[in-house]
Amino acid sequence: MSPEYVLEMNHITKRYGESTVLSEATLRVRPGEIHALLGENGAGKSTLMNILFGMPVIHTTGGFKGEVLVDGQAASIHSPQAAMTLGIGMVHQEFMLIPGFTITENIKLNRELSRPNLISRILGEELESLDHAAMARDARQALDSVGVSLPENTLVRALPVGYMQFVEIAREIDKTGVKLLVFDEPTAVLTESEADQLIDVMRSIAARGIAIIFITHRLHEVMKAADTVTVLRDGKYVGSKPISQTSLVDLAGMMIGRGQEGIIAVPPRDTALSGRVALSVRGLHVDMPGEMVNGLDLDVMEGEIIGIGGLAGQGKVGLPNGVMGLYPATGGVSLFGEALPLNNPTAALAQGMSMVSEDRRGVGLLLEESIEDNIVFNAIQVKKEFLTRAGVLKIRSARQVRAHARRMIRDLDIRCESPSQLTGTLSGGNQQKVCIARALTMKPRFLFVSEPTRGIDIGAKSLVLDTLVNLNREQGLTIVMVSSELMELRSICDRIVIVAEGRVVDILRPDSPDADFGLAMSGIKAGEEQSV
Repeated sequence: MSPEYVLEMNHITKRYGESTVLSEATLRVRPGEIHALLGENGAGKSTLMNILFGMPVIHTTGGFKGEVLVDGQAASIHSPQAAMTLGIGMVHQEFMLIPGFTITENIKLNRELSRPNLISRILGEELESLDHAAMARDARQALDSVGVSLPENTLVRALPVGYMQFVEIAREIDKTGVKLLVFDEPTAVLTESEADQLIDVMRSIAARGIAIIFITHRLHEVMKAADTVTVLRDGKYVGSKPISQTSLVDLAGMMIGRGQEGIIAVPPRDTALSGRVALSVRGLHVDMPGEMVNGLDLDVMEGEIIGIGGLAGQGKVGLPNGVMGLYPATGGVSLFGEALPLNNPTAALAQGMSMVSEDRRGVGLLLEESIEDNIVFNAIQVKKEFLTRAGVLKIRSARQVRAHARRMIRDLDIRCESPSQLTGTLSGGNQQKVCIARALTMKPRFLFVSEPTRGIDIGAKSLVLDTLVNLNREQGLTIVMVSSELMELRSICDRIVIVAEGRVVDILRPDSPDADFGLAMSGIKAGEEQSV
């Protein structure tokens, strides 16, 4: 009697140091089914798949707890090769193809077919010739199975992106003994028609008895393609359901599902907002790799804290980087009624805009310089402040710099030995406060903060969020906060903008239903799910 499940991952727990990224997570997949695996960024999906494929990052960091069964038998998977031997394959989100090879060469890579020749008959089979005709026949059969009619001798670098995805699938199908395929965000680079074709291919693969784990953030594709869905949240198993017993709203709620849990209480506003527009963005396109913005429109009101949320790679980080001129951008942007030139960081700073970057170690800070020099750097470069005259020259005023740095260290509670301490020696939370201090030293009218609590501990997170609220309430500073942490946005923001595929999908109140946030992150505006 065949086992009910081709794959069981039971009670999986994984820790990296003090951080628990998976806790008692479970995934069970039947032969021949398309099983969707859902969850926000950071829910644990990638870690679970890394365990399934025996990736080195798992075993070099202490391994994991729990059990993995393949066809009902306990499996010890310590390498990707071991996973492939068990019949497990993966179609990667990032293409694993060699551009200079043909389609056939990519499909048969490391599984080349050979035929004997005169030399190999004498000296051994390792000198056999490649059987190009046989490999081409196998490649043709695999390409036909995914509906691709391109010649198998086409170079991969000449292919459109969508076809590369189908070549990845054909390579996995060509392997013998495949029982389970993992599709990791396979439609992310596909057009709508290509995505529909892919779903048809997935169904045909499943009809052959091969199970598929389908990882995607597009809930409408889950409803269209999957037989069963499993949801993870914060590294924990939320539940599994037949797709016939759920809905878009149900899935969205399961993914977010925190209600008011974890929301920080913030002081109410003493006065109402003015109703004036601080930042107007129209038709913004930003060429930021991995965070493209595709025609985004948005108005930010004077004096508000507005949140920008969404899944990774959907464009939320591209918005501030494009407006600030850090990546090539086109479109129309105005700040307090004045046109803001794009692709010019100096102009953005000069017009009263500042930014705390998500990349504090690469963009935000000079790690080998002192705290005080980091704090005043932009003000010296752009506004020519903190300078004193020495004859015909203006030089850095050590006295002014030190006095200002001491004030910022006190006001922001930066834990350090002195203003002269090297910034790279500070904790992550204190480095983030130095970034904020640098931005505030520009005396901005408008502040972008991008992923302000990434990589810092919970106590430091609270201090950073409190600092932003105080700046907004006490100084009236207009703040746009970009964050992957939805609970943080719901804690301190007046409105939350959800971005998907580079555009605004919905603008929600912090107390909007969890399902509305989940739908928006999947690219669906609340109330429109019935038409999907």
